[in-house]
Amino acid sequence: MTETPDPAVPTAGGVDPLPLLDLAIRVARAAGAELLRRYGHVEGLDTKSSATDPVSDADRAAEALIVRELLAERPDDGMIGEEGADRPSGTGITWVIDPLDGTVNYLYELDNFSVSIAAEDADGGLVGVVHDPRRDITFTAVRGGGAFLDGTPLQVSAPASLEKVLLSTGFGYSPERRAAQGALVAGLLPSIRDIRRIGSAALDLCAVAAGRIDAFYEEGVQHWDVAAGGLIAREAGALMTPIGLTGAETGWLVAGPDVHTWISAALEDVHRAL
Repeated sequence: MTETPDPAVPTAGGVDPLPLLDLAIRVARAAGAELLRRYGHVEGLDTKSSATDPVSDADRAAEALIVRELLAERPDDGMIGEEGADRPSGTGITWVIDPLDGTVNYLYELDNFSVSIAAEDADGGLVGVVHDPRRDITFTAVRGGGAFLDGTPLQVSAPASLEKVLLSTGFGYSPERRAAQGALVAGLLPSIRDIRRIGSAALDLCAVAAGRIDAFYEEGVQHWDVAAGGLIAREAGALMTPIGLTGAETGWLVAGPDVHTWISAALEDVHRAL
């Protein structure tokens, strides 16, 4: 179901975000159907940045579908895609695409994968859609209009203390990055409830938005990993700030205001102790 955000949501540069949202939902669901059609029959498997960073024909086919469908309706928009889509914008709108976030889960048939599509303007994220094909659920947000799961408004959680915090994380593809972040998370673990490793940053961020996870921390994630999910989490009340304790060029800590403060301080303490 497509939710209807507050009609008073301001447009950006004269662009009405609601048609962009509708388009992103339709295209994400179509890409999800393509992924399900190929699920369990992976072909064309290669690696990218390292031996643990896979890409398959499913990733490529889903991105090609997304680009084709978006440009059919908005031929002058820009594109940034994980699998190579790259074109400048002639409209002020750029689509940021992760056609299959959670490729390893997909390859192992673990189900936790998603299609992530965001539309950005000069002020950042304008529309975000994360579709979970296996569960047939769709998370959405429009800047200033709140976050939703199939029409139901979302709100971040507010645990009472640091030891009640459930943290979701992920690990980079290089051995050095994994070791550095693993040490940080190991040092943090005695102070919190537990950690989860879902395997899709987009779904992690949506879980924060839905209050199913209290915080998300990961370094080394790319723009397409967090563009849609980050907007959804922020619209549900989360703070999203850069973090770089392992030397990665990109990293994010995302949580409700109190949890964000606690986790940020705890990670800094662990980092100083290492």
